[in-house]
Amino acid sequence: MLWRAGPPLPNMLVEAFLCKGDSVMRHFDRRTILSSFCIGAAGFLIPEIALCHDVTSSVLEGWPSFRGTPDQRGVAQTTLSARPELLWELKSKDGWVGTCAIAGDFVYAPALEGYLYCLERRTGNVVWKCRSINSRDENEFAPGFKAAPLVVGNTVYAGDEDGFLHAIDIESGEHRWSSPFETGAEIAGGVGYWNDQLILASHDSFLYFLSLDGKEIDRFQTRDRINCSPAIVDHFTFVSGCDSQLRVIDLRNREEVLAVDMNDYLIASPAVVGDSLYVGSHSGVMTALNWKTGEVLWRYEGDRQLSIHASAVATNDLILVGSHDKVMHAIDRKTGRSRWKFPTNARIDCSAAVVDSRVFFGAGDGNIYGLSLDDGKEIWKYHAGHPISAGMAIGEKCMVVGEDAGNGRLLCFE
Repeated sequence: MLWRAGPPLPNMLVEAFLCKGDSVMRHFDRRTILSSFCIGAAGFLIPEIALCHDVTSSVLEGWPSFRGTPDQRGVAQTTLSARPELLWELKSKDGWVGTCAIAGDFVYAPALEGYLYCLERRTGNVVWKCRSINSRDENEFAPGFKAAPLVVGNTVYAGDEDGFLHAIDIESGEHRWSSPFETGAEIAGGVGYWNDQLILASHDSFLYFLSLDGKEIDRFQTRDRINCSPAIVDHFTFVSGCDSQLRVIDLRNREEVLAVDMNDYLIASPAVVGDSLYVGSHSGVMTALNWKTGEVLWRYEGDRQLSIHASAVATNDLILVGSHDKVMHAIDRKTGRSRWKFPTNARIDCSAAVVDSRVFFGAGDGNIYGLSLDDGKEIWKYHAGHPISAGMAIGEKCMVVGEDAGNGRLLCFE
């Protein structure tokens, strides 16, 4: 295979390339791909609140995982000022592509350079940073953290792009296990939590079930890479991946109870409201289905059928999702009809988040937008200057998101 020198690839494009590529390309990871291109400093670079039953009200206002709640609806449980202002920023040499977790007074930020940061929420000061490898040699490649961290109790869990799950003490920043749990390939999605078990998806096609001390309890094999963060409702988990299947698995016995062929690659994570599940596909179709029966409730396509890699927000009334068609779509949750559309100047890979009557998201045009849920009108905008592909995190009265670029900034608004 021949490579030509050129500008660096956006990492979400790398993800789609690996997911959709031929049998040879599937075996190349980010280290291999990126090292084959001329990487310029100005170029592009590319999980549910898992709550115990005894959580405090402070944690309830946080965003301890990819989509804020186990059902992955992407709706914040806090408030945010009418005109959010930049509170602090933190640069990282490879940028930020993973969604942050917010818990109490701290932000847990996954950096593509291979560090998981613990930051003071009010100041952005670094409390600790944990590297994905033991080496302190900054010139040695360290697998990046692309997946959103999960905060449970006194531990934060995060998977890296070499397939290791790290369990880190939130006080000391040290590994709680003697060695990370190893899967066979990249971990692209956040970790789920249920009944003192961790649910972990990997590009090696397996869904893993682990004890909190990192011991494997069981595993379930799909037919291709799993990109998503598993959603959890009651004792069921919901998994989507490159084998085109939307799977429902009973967590009590780890057995599949439903599989629906979605006829396309699934990069986004599912959102669940009651008996209904919502997920977008690589071909640009947003699908609603009854996860108990497998019945398709509706399908939605934009005017241009381009990829949906972002995970949808599911409010009581709307499904909100951005697409590679450069549009944020608001879809009636019950009927599947368009309510409104908001155009941007570049594709949208960022998974949006809703707080009160507003939806916030970033786009490849370098802007972070705030729109009214009622009519989709722009009511706030911040020009970051670099593409935003990481998902939004809104918790504890602040909003955090990172830039997908060399020396990209992690931005916190209040």
